Amino acid sequence: MGLRDSDWLRCLVGRGQNMNDCFSILRCRVEGTVTKEGWGARDCACGGESIRAELRRCRMAEGCVMALRYGMVFFNLLFWLGGCGILGVGVWLSVTQGNFATLSSSLPSLSAANLLIAVGTIIMVIGCLGCVGAVKESRPILLTFFILLLLIFVLEILSIMLFFIYQDKIDHYAQRDLKKGLQLFGTEGNVGLTNAWMIVQTDFRCCGVTNHTDWFEVYNATRVPDSCCLEYSDNCGLDNPGTWWTAPCYERVKDWLNENLVALWIFALCTALTQILGLVFSMTMFCQAVKVETFYA
Repeated sequence: MGLRDSDWLRCLVGRGQNMNDCFSILRCRVEGTVTKEGWGARDCACGGESIRAELRRCRMAEGCVMALRYGMVFFNLLFWLGGCGILGVGVWLSVTQGNFATLSSSLPSLSAANLLIAVGTIIMVIGCLGCVGAVKESRPILLTFFILLLLIFVLEILSIMLFFIYQDKIDHYAQRDLKKGLQLFGTEGNVGLTNAWMIVQTDFRCCGVTNHTDWFEVYNATRVPDSCCLEYSDNCGLDNPGTWWTAPCYERVKDWLNENLVALWIFALCTALTQILGLVFSMTMFCQAVKVETFYA
């Protein structure tokens, strides 16, 4: 049974930890001499049981590597398609809704549309790198993919840790910034902020950041936006306070997040698991590519 160079390459890729055995198979084919104790010229020429068993192991290992490659391509293709979808939604919101969901006055660019565009673009770039790196088995691309994914993973972990450590300070700063943003409600050039507050107050049945009286400082009068009314009508914010929502929007949103905490943690764990698998797959393929290129160097 003659051994081809492709058989040798599959053997090397599949069993990088046993390169001496793989080298023996190649030497056996080329020289027809004794290259390892127990493997003689007859084994090489006639395809002895030792050679056939070794090739079966090599081909099985090659199958695992191929499955890993196709799995990584499929995983990153889904990743890339997901990024395209998120980017598309962000562009649609930016075109049709302006600065929708912009509640912060100090960070006006921190809108839902801009966040979706940024996240979608990052996911698309990383997914594309993973696909190309897996198909071409390119060491630079695989390493770039690994570093970017690792950097994002570390930043996510640090962000979660800092959030829990400084939660009280973040609450205080967020409430102060949101109250400051109320001053821009209904003003020219702040359509996104105005629409966002109207939607939040209507959907969460709340009024103001910490109290409905937050609006009194905005209007310099005992008045609230019409979105604070129990039953919406034009200029209902001028009516009796008994017809307004009084619950604070900040606490209502926090309560909603706490009610959906399990779903949020499941999403976070799935995201982390996906990133870890991407890191493991990419580094495994990178190491295999290094072993092949090192041997042929």
